[in-house]
Amino acid sequence: MKWTDRIGRRVKLRDLHIAIAVAEAGSMTRAAEDLAVSYPVVSRTISELESTLGVKLFDRSVSGVEPTHYGRALLTSGVAVFDELRKGLQQIESIKQPDAGDVRIGSSIVTDAGLLPAIIARFSQDFPRAVVHVLPEDIATQQYDNLRNRKVELVMGRLPAVMNEPDLVAETLSDEPNVVVAGAESRWARRRNLKLADLVGEPWVLAQPGSLARSLHDEVFQRSGLEPPAATVLTVSLHLYMRMIETGGWLGLVPASVMRFGSKGMRLTVLPVKVPSAPAPVGFITVKDRTLTPLTERFIEYTRKVARSSTDRS
Repeated sequence: MKWTDRIGRRVKLRDLHIAIAVAEAGSMTRAAEDLAVSYPVVSRTISELESTLGVKLFDRSVSGVEPTHYGRALLTSGVAVFDELRKGLQQIESIKQPDAGDVRIGSSIVTDAGLLPAIIARFSQDFPRAVVHVLPEDIATQQYDNLRNRKVELVMGRLPAVMNEPDLVAETLSDEPNVVVAGAESRWARRRNLKLADLVGEPWVLAQPGSLARSLHDEVFQRSGLEPPAATVLTVSLHLYMRMIETGGWLGLVPASVMRFGSKGMRLTVLPVKVPSAPAPVGFITVKDRTLTPLTERFIEYTRKVARSSTDRS
């Protein structure tokens, strides 16, 4: 049996509460009056505590009671216990508020650059007292340590084709196809009739081999019966990736939501190229049967709304 279990059986919160009341009143009779219980209840509780602990907690005299050295040690820790419990109850009340508190999520590169900022913008407008903590998450590794260890309450990003984790549940928000993107000033931006085969020989920036993004890039070309181009820039940095395309010297494949939500202020254009690709769902993952805070539940509602509005416009 664990030590904490033995403590719970030997010393109960009610016993501590009565002992503290006796010390504050300086008398078992007055403590009984303050607690609205009978004197025998107070006397018996103190006697049982002393028997359980094997030490004398109070010196009795005709003028009342006074804690012994043992009693003062117990009372000091007892006061600390109730103080911490009071703080915990205050935190519970704070968490119960649906419009304030902390929301902790993990997010992959794709949602960081596209969907997530749009969600946070709408959510924060309606819940200005909420604080959103975003931890970087490499969802492709499918480790989910932050989620399981309660560092985050949900993880957003591209979902695995099959969820093989029995303790987790995934919800798809939308499909996330790639689109062919060029710099707004590039010569390709002015073309109207384009096929992917027309562009294979041009300079491309692609994700690093071995990454989830690169496997999706390669699949786009393979589904068109083409060999992936020999890219002249390879990176897993989405920021660098899009900046290189913006220069006008490279083409690239960019998730549709990143172009819809994350390309404002950048001189980029989606080329009119039909891109065949396998389903690439984006969504979020939570721990099965874990109770979420009310504020996190609100955040998930906004996640669905923004994703739905994105799908409706596409």
